[in-house]
Formats: sequence, C-alpha cells, structure tokens
Amino acid sequence: MKEVTLYTDGACSGNPGPGGWGAILIYKDYKKEMSGGDKETTNNKMELTAAIEGLKALKEPCRVKLYSDSKYLIDGITKDWARSWRAKGWKKSDGKPALNVDLWEQILTLDEYHEIEYIWVKGHAGNPYNERCDRLAVAFYEGLK
Repeated sequence: MKEVTLYTDGACSGNPGPGGWGAILIYKDYKKEMSGGDKETTNNKMELTAAIEGLKALKEPCRVKLYSDSKYLIDGITKDWARSWRAKGWKKSDGKPALNVDLWEQILTLDEYHEIEYIWVKGHAGNPYNERCDRLAVAFYEGLK
C-alpha cells in the first residue's frame, strides 16, 4: 500500500456562512493542493468535507496519515462517536439526532477503504501544511462573497 500524508482544514466566515476547505495530499515528492467550499455552510461541514475530498482523490486504498485541527473530525472517528451514532440510527447518546450524517457516512466509508491514522494538530500554531490548508480554505470562501 502507498503511504500518503493528508493535511486538511475548514474555515467559515460566520457559522453558518460562506465557508471553504483546503487539503494537501503528499506522496513522496508529489504534492497536490485542493480547495472548495459553499456559500452557506458551517465550519464543521467544511472540516469534514476537506477530509472527504482529500481521501476521495486517492485512486486506490492507501495508508494515510490524516492531520486536522478539527477535534470534531478527529474525536468523531478516534473516539468512535460516528460509529456509535450510526449504530443507534444516527442518534447521539442524549437521543438527539447526529448532525452532518451525510458527511459522516462518507467518512466512515472512506475509513473502511483506506488505513487511516487520524492525528490532531493545533490550529494556527505554525504547522506549515495546516497553515497552507487554512489559507486555501479562506481564499475559497473569500471568493464566494
């Protein structure tokens, strides 16, 4: 299996509001930058979308080190929140509906396809790839305004 590094970030101007996501895939000496967004979205949706789009860009199953500053994404997978919500019919432990079900379903499917190690990084703390993903996300939503 190829070993790939994926950095992701989402950003929003207002929450909800115009938002963007950025992702950087790194494989050996190859780097691919991606971005996108939506005119009316939330920060959490953009964080999940960045991971989804980065993983969907991979053409075969890979070992992926996925770096994100989103506790929502990282904890949602590593603490098995999303799997638990799915097992309970997309209900949280308090009985309320889980949010962003369509995106979590995609993440879980991609998680089963790839071997992914989820790594939390502190946002805006000088990690060059995290900072670049943030700039990609912000630039995209700025273009939507």
